[in-house]
Amino acid sequence: MTAFEKRISQLRRSVGEQESGGFRFTPFSKKQRLVLGWWCEGSPYAGCDGVIADGAVRSGKTVAMSLGFVMWAMHSFSGRSFAICAKTIGSAERNILTQLRQILKNRGYTLREDRSRHLMTVSKGSVSNDFYCFGGRDESSQDLIQGMTLAGVYLDEAALMPESFVSQATARCSVDGSKLWFNCNPEGPYHWFKKGWIDRRKERNLLYVHFEMADNLSLSKEIIERYMTMYQGVFHRRYVLGEWCAAQGLVYPMFDAERNIGGQESAAERWFMSCDYGTQNPFALGLISARKGEDGDFYCLEKEFYHDGRKKGQMTDSEYADALEEFAKDTQAQTVVVDPSAASFIAELRSRGWKVIKAKNDVAEGIRCVARALSAGKLRVMPSCENTIREFATYIWDETACSRGDDRPVKQNDHAMDMLRYALMTDRKTASARKERYSGKGAT
Repeated sequence: MTAFEKRISQLRRSVGEQESGGFRFTPFSKKQRLVLGWWCEGSPYAGCDGVIADGAVRSGKTVAMSLGFVMWAMHSFSGRSFAICAKTIGSAERNILTQLRQILKNRGYTLREDRSRHLMTVSKGSVSNDFYCFGGRDESSQDLIQGMTLAGVYLDEAALMPESFVSQATARCSVDGSKLWFNCNPEGPYHWFKKGWIDRRKERNLLYVHFEMADNLSLSKEIIERYMTMYQGVFHRRYVLGEWCAAQGLVYPMFDAERNIGGQESAAERWFMSCDYGTQNPFALGLISARKGEDGDFYCLEKEFYHDGRKKGQMTDSEYADALEEFAKDTQAQTVVVDPSAASFIAELRSRGWKVIKAKNDVAEGIRCVARALSAGKLRVMPSCENTIREFATYIWDETACSRGDDRPVKQNDHAMDMLRYALMTDRKTASARKERYSGKGAT
């Protein structure tokens, strides 16, 4: 039996799914075992310079890739530095590190962490290596990793990172025997990662493993069926079927009147407002509540204010602020999420004592956030919000931009859509930050 066959045999017995008080272990699937042990002596892929795992969400890619990356590093090196990269430090913590720590401890590794440096030192016997965590959010993120010497890098959500960051991270791997590990969900067929890495995998000497939901043996048949019906359109093809496909037609084909319109069956726990600022273009303002329903928490757009400057005449910042205060009368809303480009309007609101949060403005990530909420019934709109409901039926992808690898909606009929995107994306981010801060975790 070769070292590769022995390793694969050993790995048959354990993938962890977290429960209270520890992990419930279920078998690794064939593709998970391949990702875990492809680098072993005797493997037909041992000579590859790296691995790409892509495919459906919840298909078991991340747990196998992250564990495989650390196991390979600990088997191959000692006293070296490695990088674990996600779009943000926070997403790395949520999606990779929390689960990875428990699995490594269960496998006999010793961990020592320096949260201020985003550093985890992993040891076993006489072997010890440093694993640094990086966020590849935007073009400036490449500066964080520049100058390091790495023996390997694991890039989770690689397709969501700027090409410059991925190029810089892979260029840092100059140690003999270093390898590259990529993990991602599909985007468009002209995306830079698809064209530059997946399509060129043979030229780059990379193993390519495509995952489906069936490759995650911890998912029940019922859960897989739920995901099958949760998404529609491009999101179904990418997240469920794992296809690199173009975005076409409606941005939110999953918007459903029965599931997403109406339904205030519980008391609101929080209120806030969200605004897409416009002078000649429409100004869209929404009052949003956070509620608990029978199926969990959800957002409800209670009412809207929609002013089209071209049809009704332009308004000044002061007039918009007056309208907002009238709109918020008799509500408990004290916070406004505002388009970050509306500097003068933000200043006007703050001068009146409003708590203003500048909106998170990543369009692609925001659309995914809204799409997930709609599909799960976690976003509802009251019937009186006619402009918002109308925009859901007319908000479409820009096929010309998509053909260049840029998932972007047409800049028409998008003002209420931007308002909702700002609301959900920003509230999710701020809620996550509050949770981590109150739990005593380091800054993310």
